[in-house]
Amino acid sequence: MTTDSTEKLLVEGLQELYYTEQQLVDALETLADQTDEESAKNAFSEYRDETQEHVERLEEVFEQIDEEPQDRNDRVVDALIEEHEEFASENDGEVLDRYNIAAGQKTEHYEIAAYGNVTSLAQKLGYDEASDMLAETLREEQSALDELSQAGEQFDQQATADD
Repeated sequence: MTTDSTEKLLVEGLQELYYTEQQLVDALETLADQTDEESAKNAFSEYRDETQEHVERLEEVFEQIDEEPQDRNDRVVDALIEEHEEFASENDGEVLDRYNIAAGQKTEHYEIAAYGNVTSLAQKLGYDEASDMLAETLREEQSALDELSQAGEQFDQQATADD
């Protein structure tokens, strides 16, 4: 990827996030369907709705910076989804539940890094309203990571107690 300006770097980052969020809407539905552990299942369903809001917010950000919403494939997200599909086809039950929680955590870490970058770029370029919207999503992603981390800890404690 060759980029000749900070503005273009921002747009390309937003396009990758737009792609990412759209892919995750479907992936989170799959995670919710595959997960038996109730708190994680509910969390995935809740994050799916929140992720749909992120897609809509990104469309508003594109409007704020006078760009058409477009997505740009993100190989990292594609690899995470492919890795999950392969694991899920070979595993089930508690192992898959715990894996799904970890997959959600990986994704949140990735999104936090990406939103942190575009938020900073938007601020630097003077897109204050867009930056504020991106910062809101960043906070939501951080909150989702915290919730998934707690769900993982609870799952592990329960699994230990059951052994």
